[in-house]
Amino acid sequence: MTVDDVPLSPTARTVVMRGRHRAGLERAALLDVLRSARICHIGVIVDGVPRVVPTVFGVDPAGPDREGTLYLHGSVASRSMIDAPDQDICVTATVVDGLVLARSAFHHSMNYRSAVVVGRPRRVEDADERIRALDAIVEQVVPGRSIHLRSHTRKELAATAVLALSMYEASVKSRSGGPVDDDLDIERGDVWAGVVPVWEALGDAEPAADLAGDIAVPEHVDGVRRNATRG
Repeated sequence: MTVDDVPLSPTARTVVMRGRHRAGLERAALLDVLRSARICHIGVIVDGVPRVVPTVFGVDPAGPDREGTLYLHGSVASRSMIDAPDQDICVTATVVDGLVLARSAFHHSMNYRSAVVVGRPRRVEDADERIRALDAIVEQVVPGRSIHLRSHTRKELAATAVLALSMYEASVKSRSGGPVDDDLDIERGDVWAGVVPVWEALGDAEPAADLAGDIAVPEHVDGVRRNATRG
């Protein structure tokens, strides 16, 4: 068994209860969602109120935490970053693959891949791991980008909080295929039904106003656009 084949949902709180037939059962399904998503949402209780914050993230399948590490970052002054290590949190990521248009409003849906990771994060204090985590977050947005950047300054590192969350407790759900309509609605035959595919498309890179004129768009930047564009 490879690391990608490790079963998901090892605890009661990450077992998919509704729509179990859509649950992913292997770690590879979790990594697929996390590698495909641009942002995640972190859910934290702050002053007794749930706070769900969108943020970029990084993934290290071979990270130091059980079954890999999900890295999150934010300002050291962020209450979500401050309060998260003292509680169990929830991180979700979703990729929409299609709009499922049925013959009735009830059966409309979406084709999607989604992941939920729960657990108690730890603050990343080790200097080397902090840099690896921040590089992983950059790589999540534009693969191959981090090696072209200057080193982090002490001031930047001091202003940035980094959290690490084990990917041990996780669940995955997905939907694919066309609409599932009632037989009577299909027999009527008077309403179009089907799927509108959804994918991410990135435009041509626009240089910064102060960029030197002789610096061309690098391959890793142009590559992320090509890889995300379909059709």
